[in-house]
Amino acid sequence: MIDKIPKVLTFSATDPTFGAGMQADIITLSSLGCHPLTIVTGVSVQDTIGVESLTAISEKLVNSQARTILKDMEVSVFKCGVLGSVENIKTVAKITSDYPEIPLIIDPVLASGRGDNFANAEMISAMKELLLPNTYLSTPNSNEAKKLVIQAEENLEDLSIDLCAERLKIIGCKNTLITGTHENTSKVVNTFYESSGEIYPFYWDRLKGNYHGSGCTLTSAISGYLAQGLSLKISIEKAQYFTWQALKNAFKPGRGQYIPNRVFSSKMI
Repeated sequence: MIDKIPKVLTFSATDPTFGAGMQADIITLSSLGCHPLTIVTGVSVQDTIGVESLTAISEKLVNSQARTILKDMEVSVFKCGVLGSVENIKTVAKITSDYPEIPLIIDPVLASGRGDNFANAEMISAMKELLLPNTYLSTPNSNEAKKLVIQAEENLEDLSIDLCAERLKIIGCKNTLITGTHENTSKVVNTFYESSGEIYPFYWDRLKGNYHGSGCTLTSAISGYLAQGLSLKISIEKAQYFTWQALKNAFKPGRGQYIPNRVFSSKMI
């Protein structure tokens, strides 16, 4: 008898601070009553200040991890974070395309909060060509959205969020949630662009401080709620609330950024 606890399979790199990456996926999904299945794509050396290095796992090992799990368990949602290399992007694209019935949620992490790069131009190109066209939902922040769609001779600051969403849809993203933490607005505005053409802005009080892993938390939470059978829009609404509360209750274990407290309330389980 197959256990009915929803299972979310994540492709992500490790983070020893437990702020972002694979560890953020684990604690977020567990807090929401899901069972996380973690495919390691890279190993990072980092603290709450920044990332010192990221070593990608070989694509063969990534493939073996995922294929073995998928033969054994029923997966509700795929969630992608840092993939570490062009080879891993190609591998994950092939794996997920072999299971078109499983929704693919992508957090296109291009850099750390400090600005340490996780993806070069070749990796961004591979992501746009191979992964994004099969994506059920992409969740870039505004900076990432602009970097994904910018064209030659354009300036990042000249690109609007609406234009970015339009271009991501042309690439193939069915739905897009662009977060607005990096925008110069009094409130944080996260905008959901639904495949139907509907646009839903969400307004959140801007919290003080810098946070490590907010994007990973949000995308994992959306994946968790979606795995539980909720609609995409409701999953996005509930995941934003979960993330905002995790940030509001964040703590500072080191000398750098705050880490979201994803176990802030048993009521979220």
